[in-house]
Amino acid sequence: MKKSSPHSRLRNPEAVEAQILCDLKYFTEGPAIDQNTTLFFTDLLGHQIWCLINQRAEKWVTSSRPNGQRILQDGSHLVCDSDDACIFHYSSEGKKIGMYGHGQIGGLQVRCPNDLCIHPDQGFYFTDSVRYLGAVFYVGWDGRSELVAKNIDYANGIALSSDGQKLYVAESYQNRILCYDMDGPGKCTSEPDIFCNLPDHSNGKMTSNLPDGIAFDLEGRLWVAHYGMQAVQVISSRGQILCCYDTTIPLTSNLCFTESDLIVTGGFDEPGPGRVVKLNVFKL
Repeated sequence: MKKSSPHSRLRNPEAVEAQILCDLKYFTEGPAIDQNTTLFFTDLLGHQIWCLINQRAEKWVTSSRPNGQRILQDGSHLVCDSDDACIFHYSSEGKKIGMYGHGQIGGLQVRCPNDLCIHPDQGFYFTDSVRYLGAVFYVGWDGRSELVAKNIDYANGIALSSDGQKLYVAESYQNRILCYDMDGPGKCTSEPDIFCNLPDHSNGKMTSNLPDGIAFDLEGRLWVAHYGMQAVQVISSRGQILCCYDTTIPLTSNLCFTESDLIVTGGFDEPGPGRVVKLNVFKL
């Protein structure tokens, strides 16, 4: 008998209440949890990467405009910086130890790194958020850099399937999730498929939609932070919307998982204020 994962069953959205973890002056982004279960997040115009220690937000690193981040197995951090147009690499102690993605890749200038995902043992992908001309790039630990996709109407959240064969990208201003078939790290084989078109906000404004950060749970469902919808959409492996959770954050930016909960960032306006919440979305 297959043992169920901690993410196997979803709670009824009506039974889920958001727990406020912290409120900050500026809009929050880039949640990530290290192997010690410490939560880190960024605040964009506050120029800070924060960590949550004993239920208090503490400044960890100062950066220009930190956005999406991922924590590697050695505890070091990769952080997109939208102002410096690169990805900074910080040690587990918060010391800057490297920089990736600056300049041109594949003949295209990197302009506004937004979010990233890791290809295990190989490298990472990151999005470049530009209207109409957004892109996805790959950086390998072997020093190779590739332009993976271009002409995306604001490439935003990004996630890689567990087998590394499909790359998912939130195309914010088209309110949809794209799916690229991959033939190895950084090698896209064809034009993207539309994995899922997301619901439109009832007010009809394009900026009230905008899918932002995305992530897979342990069961292979894709979770989408739906920026202007105050919501997280849960999508099946076949692209069907399974349910929607109210985040209580009017502008919902990004998300990550603990073993039993969902962490969500965002805020009430930009540049702020910002908020981080926890949603108990899984049945134990």
